[in-house]
Amino acid sequence: SLCRPNRGNVNSYFLAGRAMPWFAVGASVFSSNIGSEHFVGLAGAGASSGIVLVLYEWFVIFEILACAWMFLPVYISAGVFTLPEYLHRRHGRGRIRVYLSCLALVLYILSKLVVSIFSGSMFIQMALGWNMYASIIALLVVTGIFTVLGGLTAVMYTDTFQTAIMMIGAVIVTGYGFNEVGGYSNLQTKYMNSVPSVRNENTSCGLPKQDAFHLFLDPVDSDYPWPAIVLMSTIGAVWYWCCDQMIVQRSLAAKNISHAKGGSILTGYFKLLPIVLLIFPGMISRVLYPDDVACTDPTVCEAVCDNPVGCSNIAYPKLVLELLPYGLRGLLMVVMFSAVMSSLTSIFNSSSTIFTMDIWRRIRKEATQRELLVVGRVFVVFMCGVSVLWVPIIKSSSGGKLFTYMTAVEGYIAAPLGIVFLFSIFWTKTTEPAVFFGLIIANIVGGIRLVLEFVYPTPSCGEFDERPQILSKMNYLYFGVMLLFITASVIVVVSLLTSPRNPDELKGVTWWTRYGQETSGETIECTNSNVNNDITLEADTEDKEEKTACQKILTVLFGKTDVHQVEEFQVEKRRKFLLQGKNSSTLLNINAILLMVLIAFLTGYFS
Repeated sequence: SLCRPNRGNVNSYFLAGRAMPWFAVGASVFSSNIGSEHFVGLAGAGASSGIVLVLYEWFVIFEILACAWMFLPVYISAGVFTLPEYLHRRHGRGRIRVYLSCLALVLYILSKLVVSIFSGSMFIQMALGWNMYASIIALLVVTGIFTVLGGLTAVMYTDTFQTAIMMIGAVIVTGYGFNEVGGYSNLQTKYMNSVPSVRNENTSCGLPKQDAFHLFLDPVDSDYPWPAIVLMSTIGAVWYWCCDQMIVQRSLAAKNISHAKGGSILTGYFKLLPIVLLIFPGMISRVLYPDDVACTDPTVCEAVCDNPVGCSNIAYPKLVLELLPYGLRGLLMVVMFSAVMSSLTSIFNSSSTIFTMDIWRRIRKEATQRELLVVGRVFVVFMCGVSVLWVPIIKSSSGGKLFTYMTAVEGYIAAPLGIVFLFSIFWTKTTEPAVFFGLIIANIVGGIRLVLEFVYPTPSCGEFDERPQILSKMNYLYFGVMLLFITASVIVVVSLLTSPRNPDELKGVTWWTRYGQETSGETIECTNSNVNNDITLEADTEDKEEKTACQKILTVLFGKTDVHQVEEFQVEKRRKFLLQGKNSSTLLNINAILLMVLIAFLTGYFS
């Protein structure tokens, strides 16, 4: 990555020169999503609750396809580096961009970063007995080095390699696990009998859920009511798969729209696999080690995993360390390290992109490319430091509470972002005050619920629930659905009461006014005059002057000194990106339809 030509510019560092092939896009999106928290959390959910959470893996395929087919053409048409930048160009005011940038950075630090580090460090501790601080710092140093030096190109190609490693390792674990329990039919029977030897016989604590092998659970009394989980895994997941910088940045880096769609198709096929590669192994681990994985007695759980609430999160590491022979344990250690590092590199690169392009360029409007590259790299180092500072908080938090914390933060704070982008892209009458105040109100309401959940934690199994009724009677998934409706209602009402932008101002920034629809040839001006910090195109020329060894090193690390401005993604280049051949379009559409048919079949089979 360091040796490739034209690496010393912002477009190359943050968007990999917009030259990534479909397999790298698909593998990087999947690897960025499937981190160590999935190996720990999703397998643990399978051990404790069954297969229901696979809906978050299957139904999001609709959003993955929607991103490539409907959202990405608008982002490319708008010519943006980041998604907060898109909202700025769409609505013409900077406050929504600044708010969304700060919100994204807070979400990255408080949810994704914390959970990736926690789950990865837990596996390292179980496998090697290392000190948590030493292992995390070592991981962050290695991860930070190749993120700082290589940019998105290094991250995406590393993700591609790590995806292959993760798939091979996960398939091996699944094979060993099914061989041990005697196949799927035996798993169903044995799972229902996997009860810990120490439990309170007067309660249902420790008993497997009777609907563990079903997807659509009771809409009132279950932990995951089917109407709510269907809505939250589709509409509620739009923010992550269609509007989150970490995911969409990979598609923005594709060679063209066909490669972006091909990458989405590949990611979609990969997302069919977690039920076999993660959830079933978690259930197998409970069958083989019920006293540890399914423990309910606080004393026993404290001895097993230092967590009196429960030890379901150790399901996958326990299976690896107890079932696999030497050699394969080492391979699976590499798999877990790859999962941790792929998540961290994605978070670091996307965070530095948002900070540099959305916040720093507002502070320093005349910043050169070298300055922006230096700032981006320094911000990655800053994120590494913040990660280390979070270690004491991770160490003092119980595993179950931390994973619930991640999902709660994303459901209460981030999910309304999807509604904001849906209205901004598909309804031309949406106004800036509507999306700004809709998001603010939803975040305030969600934040209040989040605070209440930490003030009044969920009681342990068998204890009486004395929490306020808003917590005890209203499932958190239903609350998330309510937030989506609140956001949509505020946006519609305020938009009808305020004046929308005129058609000329919307050129290129909505589904109905995007570039790539016109019959070409005509010259179209960029409509970004309303964005104060947009800067014009300047060619990236080779440095012809003689340089000292020190200057050459600085050029490799921080780009060329003669490039003073950021390349604007010109309208004609946007049109070219969005062009598709008839054959490739047909092939991609057939695969998209096939994916949706497979989801329908699998959902019906397990329903």
